Amino acid sequence: MEGSSGDGAAASVPLAKWRNDFSRAFQYYLDRSTPHTLGRWLGTLGVAVIYCLRVYYVQGFYIVTYGLGIYLLNLLIGFLSPMVDPELEVSDGPALPTRGSDEFKPFIRRLPEFKFWYSITKAFCVAFVMTFFSVFDVPVFWPILLCYWIVLFVLTMKRQILHMIKYKYVPLNMGKQRYGGKKTSASSGLSKD
Repeated sequence: MEGSSGDGAAASVPLAKWRNDFSRAFQYYLDRSTPHTLGRWLGTLGVAVIYCLRVYYVQGFYIVTYGLGIYLLNLLIGFLSPMVDPELEVSDGPALPTRGSDEFKPFIRRLPEFKFWYSITKAFCVAFVMTFFSVFDVPVFWPILLCYWIVLFVLTMKRQILHMIKYKYVPLNMGKQRYGGKKTSASSGLSKD
């Protein structure tokens, strides 16, 4: 009896080693992809296109797509929201300035870009795998789901944009900001012929 439990433990050691090696290799490539933002997002776009083509050709799995859309909307709200919501919590830590005289504090996202990308990519991969199981192909009238999702998206984004305007923060930054300083009269006089 004792030998049989020892065999099970001995059999699980190679499996645990393989899982550990796979996890370590996966994390290595994930870490290497971190600085390549454009490449990561293009890969995710490719996965999304493959998923959309799969749903289009199968003509089904609309409820899976609706669930994916709701999840992506939830991720987008986390990506656009500050870590500390000024409405809910008054803290001594980093907060968004509400007046022009307030001290500048950088915008810190509730969901960082890398985790946002990783979650979206995982969601598309899981949804793609779900399209191979007929149990997830629930018959629904897809135009109703699409209209409901669009209304939900518009209302949620309206609320988020009003929140951004009220607390004066812009969650999207496009590279390094450049400021033009005052030109001195000496530098403007140098361009004479």
